[in-house]
Amino acid sequence: MVANSKSDAYASAGVDITAGYKAVELMKQHIAKTMTPGALSDIGGFGGLFELDLNGIEKPVLVSGTDGVGTKLKLAFLLDKHNTIGIDCVAMCVNDIICCGARPLYFLDYIACGKNVPEKIAQIVEGVAEGCVQSGAALIGGETAEMPGFYSEDEYDLAGYSTGVVDKNKIIDPNKMFEGDVIIALPSSGVHSNGFSLVRKVFDVENEDITSAVSELDGKSIGETLLTPTKIYVKPVLKLIENVSVKAISHITGGGFYENIPRSIPDGFGAKIDKSAVKVLPIFDLIAKRGNISEHDMFNTFNMGVGMSIVVPASEQDKALDILKANSEDAYVIGEIVKSDEKIEIC
Repeated sequence: MVANSKSDAYASAGVDITAGYKAVELMKQHIAKTMTPGALSDIGGFGGLFELDLNGIEKPVLVSGTDGVGTKLKLAFLLDKHNTIGIDCVAMCVNDIICCGARPLYFLDYIACGKNVPEKIAQIVEGVAEGCVQSGAALIGGETAEMPGFYSEDEYDLAGYSTGVVDKNKIIDPNKMFEGDVIIALPSSGVHSNGFSLVRKVFDVENEDITSAVSELDGKSIGETLLTPTKIYVKPVLKLIENVSVKAISHITGGGFYENIPRSIPDGFGAKIDKSAVKVLPIFDLIAKRGNISEHDMFNTFNMGVGMSIVVPASEQDKALDILKANSEDAYVIGEIVKSDEKIEIC
């Protein structure tokens, strides 16, 4: 804390700058866990510094992604659990940039709140730091904005930004795709971080009990299940890319299968998904049942148990599955690439 840095006038308007200093001190222990050799800056400066190691990279290309957590935050507010939501924020960014084949380098977060409670802010950053550890990214900076009158005192918003690097001649290129290539699924950990406006409506989370055990969820509560952090796929996917000819990667987020898988399919081809092969998680069956939601709308909104899909040559299918399973991914085949004017068919 800077000596004599205290504004009574600002505090009377609802902004306590000393709380910000305390929050920074509390979060430093979590940030320290994320430091990688390229991270040069300490938290508290005006910009985050990162020294780029280009050894082994002929033509470096920076790949950036930014995202937030969406209304999943409402679950964190309701359950008063704030130390995992940051994992979601990191995941939504790094899972996107890995689709290009890029290795995440660093991450920055932005937290806007109605009232800066240092302990709560530190819990949020604890989750961000854990997400950075899981993805190998350094947390090199961030911003906490106290905005009374804009947010209620017990609410906040969380967004993030990540940059990665990939050699230009190793960028994932869907144009190398052929008929007969196989589509591999990487299981999700749950609903991840999209579709929560519908989820909250289905379960009426603001008014109904979401803390009691539910038989359909193996004894877990709806709240606990929904707040499960988004899975981060960076490390197993990087290992796969090193050893297999990966043709395309899709991060299954908002819009589900119908919106995300076609984004990595070139014209003239389509993804033929075997619906019976998809290992749908119980939470999605419960959402469909409680909300009376059609199968099409479920696949057009949620990941349905598949957080990421990867296209590889049929000749490398077994090798790809072995590598992914050796890196703790229970991967399996859900379809193939076909010649088609329809980008995706689920049958």
